[in-house]
Amino acid sequence: MDFSELVDNFSFLDGWEDRYAYLIELGKALPAMDDADKTPENKVDGCMSQVWLTMRRDGDRLFFRGESDAFIVRGLIAVLQIILSGKTFDEIVAEDVEADFNRLGLDAHLSPTRRNGFFSMVARVKAEASRLRETL
Repeated sequence: MDFSELVDNFSFLDGWEDRYAYLIELGKALPAMDDADKTPENKVDGCMSQVWLTMRRDGDRLFFRGESDAFIVRGLIAVLQIILSGKTFDEIVAEDVEADFNRLGLDAHLSPTRRNGFFSMVARVKAEASRLRETL
């Protein structure tokens, strides 16, 4: 799924309860992360829930996987993967994720702690893309 399809899917949902349910569905569809990857190095600071991200480089592209112990946060990881995973380092660094977040209507309906956690994940991915871009 790409971001435009995600925006369309969110636009078809009537109320915020339906959007929460859809976020949970997206999160449930994420493959489970190996327990061996749930290390302190992969843990994302700034999240109320437990969140881990693993990243892998393929040429000038960054791919990442994530997991959380909270269903809504797993859904936010799925959203972030749709927005950023598989893009080039330059595209990731330049992406206006806050605008994407707002287009989905997430800005108005998530708690401040979930919002902060989401943007902590964004910061982690962008920092890695920036670091890897310097190695090219």
